[in-house]
Amino acid sequence: MQSLVFDDFGNAEVLYLHSSPTPEPAAGELLVEVSAAGLNFADIYRRQGRYPLAGVAPWVAGYEGAGRVVDVGSSVRGWRRGDRIGFADVPLAHASHIVVPQDNAIQLPDWLSEAQAASILLQGLTADYLLHDVLPVTRGMHVAVLAAAGGVGRLLTQMLTHHGVHVFAVASSLTKQNLSLRNGAEAAADYYCWPERLRGWYAPGCDIVFDSLGSTMLQSLESLRDGGRVVLFGMSGGELPTLNPEQLMLRSTGVVGADLWTYLTSQQERQRRADRLFGLLKAGHITLPPITSFPLFRGKEAHNLLENRLFSGKVILIPQGGIIM
Repeated sequence: MQSLVFDDFGNAEVLYLHSSPTPEPAAGELLVEVSAAGLNFADIYRRQGRYPLAGVAPWVAGYEGAGRVVDVGSSVRGWRRGDRIGFADVPLAHASHIVVPQDNAIQLPDWLSEAQAASILLQGLTADYLLHDVLPVTRGMHVAVLAAAGGVGRLLTQMLTHHGVHVFAVASSLTKQNLSLRNGAEAAADYYCWPERLRGWYAPGCDIVFDSLGSTMLQSLESLRDGGRVVLFGMSGGELPTLNPEQLMLRSTGVVGADLWTYLTSQQERQRRADRLFGLLKAGHITLPPITSFPLFRGKEAHNLLENRLFSGKVILIPQGGIIM
């Protein structure tokens, strides 16, 4: 098998293609030939050394993808060779083959391609739990979505507006703001003085701010109504600012931390949430992102495209060498 790996932390130049024996599935595991694997900012951060890594070099990034089962371990039930499979939380995905625990396996509908599944599972399941699990989100609420044109933000905006929620989008460029408006947001702004712009849109302030940057937490708190909440589900902007708890007490506001792995607790939960996501997609309430694909051996180019933050869409890696446009 082949994997996109790195031995040292740094820019995309540390990546290279590595050959190793194809693993065999143990009890309760599936060996999957990967058709497409999603590239996410977490993979960039792992390559940069910002996230802890298990084991020793060479390291393989990637957690999200889809493919076909080529071997089945003992005690596996409900899966056969040739079955199409998706996964959102299995390490070592940037490779031609991956071992997937049965509990992490997601069945794909016939109408969804493996490349499409790899483009939506991780961000889609994240947007799904943000809508349904962290706080009560009800029709008529006013919320802000930061990084609204990103992978999670785009889907979350679409889900919220389908749910009858009023959305204020924050995005870094006019192009991304216009994209957010097309996805259903009622107003949009860049990161310069966005709380003031939000108050001009809705003077009382937001019920909820969905913040994946972290560095913007104080501005997110500033944009809340009394009693509102910031949902902090990422730190892509860097270090969190220092927070004075008195600020929260005086206005009865708060910050709620959120992480997808809290909710993907079983195979049944993964499938239930994925089926809900697929249902929204099939009904047209959410849309697939624009997909740009690279063969695995061009992984450096894929990393550079995502890392420059000018790209809006989903980058996927095709281990078998093909390119899906």
